[in-house]
Amino acid sequence: MKIIIASKNPVKIEAVRKSFCMAYANDEIEIITVDAPSLVSDQPMSTQETRDGAVNRVTYCQQRYEADYYVSYEGGVDILDDIPSTYAVVCIANAKKRQTGRTASLPLPDQIYQKLKMGEELGPAMDNMFNTVNIKQKGGAIGQLTNGLETRESIYVSATLLTLSAFFYPELFV
Repeated sequence: MKIIIASKNPVKIEAVRKSFCMAYANDEIEIITVDAPSLVSDQPMSTQETRDGAVNRVTYCQQRYEADYYVSYEGGVDILDDIPSTYAVVCIANAKKRQTGRTASLPLPDQIYQKLKMGEELGPAMDNMFNTVNIKQKGGAIGQLTNGLETRESIYVSATLLTLSAFFYPELFV
């Protein structure tokens, strides 16, 4: 099974690898990574923009590569239930179907959210606040703010498996 991942980020690559190895344990998995443009802001600040970024990345890959599956993640920020929060949208597609899903959301400290509203990206804002380096390619804001109880990778795996349900039962998801 050939999977194109619309990212070179090691966290996203490992999340896809783990998810598909669990979901398709009897298949040999080949992973190819591609720098795919999101065509949205570096830090999406709405649910729609975040979803658009994930879909745009998968569409880019589908137009240029042959694979069994295409997977992308787009991290975003929005006000969810009156709380500034971060989350990611996962987009998975094959030749017949495209499905999106979303990770759990993480409440953000107001001082981080204010920096994001001024144009800063979440990773660098977290790095500045917690004196870390390239946190977005490690545990992410999630790992930092949950004291490592969850990580960016762990919630990506969960969201990927949930989104794959539409491919396990395609006749139920038309």
